[in-house]
Amino acid sequence: AIEASTKYFLVQATASTLLLFSSMTNAWFTGQWDITQLTHSVSCLLLTAAISMKLGLVPFHFWFPEVLQGSSLMTSLLLATIMKFPPTVLLLLTSPSLNPTLLSMLAIASAALGGWMGLNQ
Repeated sequence: AIEASTKYFLVQATASTLLLFSSMTNAWFTGQWDITQLTHSVSCLLLTAAISMKLGLVPFHFWFPEVLQGSSLMTSLLLATIMKFPPTVLLLLTSPSLNPTLLSMLAIASAALGGWMGLNQ
């Protein structure tokens, strides 16, 4: 459980740092702090990577199965459901600014890999 919680903390801290860096990069290039109005491609890419890490999307899914396996049932349930709402809301708020092709590819790859790995169960 200690390894799972440490891995979860490090990955989420990295994703939060990327999220903050995306906002700072957007403010640097455009002069506005509103993260829902991203106009620079670097800011959009950093935000996409941060949200993908927080949601556990492919290719940033490396931490998710190990954290769920190393946690108790209630903790895993909390991490797999409730902790996905804030990044999903942020994704919905910023989706007009993000690359729809990249988001679609991440979603399709995540669903395909999840289904393929589920066949082993």
